[in-house]
Amino acid sequence: MPPTRAWLNWFPWNSPTPDQRAPDGGPTLVAAQASSPADSRTVFGAQTRGKTESGLPRNRSIGRIQAVNTLFLRTRLISRTVIAFAVVLAATSCTHLRPGGSAKTSDIGWDAVPGILGRIQPPIFPKREFDITEFGAKGDGVTDCTEAIRKAIDACHEAGGGRVLVKSGTFLTGAIHLRSNVDLHVAEGATLKFSPDPAKYLPVVRTRFEGTECMNYSPLIYAFEQENIAITGKGTLDGSASWENWWSWVTTNVPASLRASGRRLLEMADAGVPVEERVFGPGHGLRPSFIQPYRCRNILIEGVFITNSPMWEINPVLSTNIIVRGVTVVSHGPNNDGCNPDSSRDVLIENCVFDTGDDCIAIKSGKNADGRRVGVPSENIVIRNCMMKDGHGGVVLGSEVSGGVRNVFAENCRMDSPNLDRALRLKTNGERGGSIENIFFRNVQVGRVAHSVLTIDLVYGRVPGGPFPPVVRNVVMENVTAASSPRALWIVGTTNSIIENVRIENCEFRGVEGPDVLTRSGSVLLKNVTVQPR
Repeated sequence: MPPTRAWLNWFPWNSPTPDQRAPDGGPTLVAAQASSPADSRTVFGAQTRGKTESGLPRNRSIGRIQAVNTLFLRTRLISRTVIAFAVVLAATSCTHLRPGGSAKTSDIGWDAVPGILGRIQPPIFPKREFDITEFGAKGDGVTDCTEAIRKAIDACHEAGGGRVLVKSGTFLTGAIHLRSNVDLHVAEGATLKFSPDPAKYLPVVRTRFEGTECMNYSPLIYAFEQENIAITGKGTLDGSASWENWWSWVTTNVPASLRASGRRLLEMADAGVPVEERVFGPGHGLRPSFIQPYRCRNILIEGVFITNSPMWEINPVLSTNIIVRGVTVVSHGPNNDGCNPDSSRDVLIENCVFDTGDDCIAIKSGKNADGRRVGVPSENIVIRNCMMKDGHGGVVLGSEVSGGVRNVFAENCRMDSPNLDRALRLKTNGERGGSIENIFFRNVQVGRVAHSVLTIDLVYGRVPGGPFPPVVRNVVMENVTAASSPRALWIVGTTNSIIENVRIENCEFRGVEGPDVLTRSGSVLLKNVTVQPR
């Protein structure tokens, strides 16, 4: 059998269109278009039962492998070419064979989940309450309650822990800094309304902005090197962000120096400037995240409604033992990701609703040189029973994954919106690099997605190469149904990236509008997969 790159070039397909061409100019594998639902039910069945108008076989069997339209090349290919391609993918274990390399398979699977969940335990707090109104807070939506809330948190912490209570009313505040053994409880009918004034988030603190460490505005709710902390209740956290304040920082209506701040931070990180000297804040345009525990452990975020964030919503960084449960996020500003575990370990996200302006859940581990300097992966993450509405992706890994991501398990979720682009998305490039491995995605119901059900994008940001070729290994999608999408798969690698052991099993993709795109896609195994065109 020819090695992978050789046999991908061995097939005599037609020249791809410009939007289907590989980033380095090489050929691209695309699916064949079919002319009717019957024709496009292109699985390999027990025996030949006719051909499509394009000459491709319909219902032809090779073992237990079902090759759907994602395996087909171009419509002019004769059936024996398609069969040969399916045989290559179906051979034995169907792992990726690289020139000079060996097949790789995963030693981890769903049986690892009980062990992960066994380590994830909620913090326990003493039964003490500290009502913020007893420290001077007023729920009139006008009085600045920042100092009153700080005093209540300090008193709770110094007493050995307990609950800081936010009762009914609207409480205007600036930055809130949690301390160990404190549960900030926002009761039903209560709103913590955060000021849109950037000065309320000073002095600067150590934080991560899009995967790069710096000194910047405090996140709206922040904790640094604390343990046993929580944000609970059925109340509302309103970040007050809009296009008239925080969100405007990404538009051309603000000075160029604000928009250039992100690039300046990356330059400082690439040059090895110490974090303490990467000082931003006033005069710069780096927006803070909403909730960011930094170097913390034993974290619970449960029940609250989160809206109008300046940037990312829930962003634990370099933290461990994290539960995000029963949270609803509705926030449609730029970069309004719902929940972004960042270089964090042992994370449970369950029973949440995400309706966002960016990715619903995006798992990260640092960006470029700074991510490699810190070198801490995100790992052992369980996502279950969540609803994803609007967003760029339902469950996303990247793009800031320079520290790596591994052992992610997502199950029993529902994803449905014409404004949700993808169900499962992996994204990085040759500048960010990183290894993404052991990603498991099962029992997910997908309604409409605007781009594809599964995306693996290793040229993210239109970066066709780089010195840090990314690795994607052991991605398993099982028992996934989708009702409508432009395509089922969009998998794009580069000449030196690695994509190994991508398996799609027992899935049904209906309402598919066009061909899949597989560009330097390594090995992709489809078993018992149905694709039905629109």
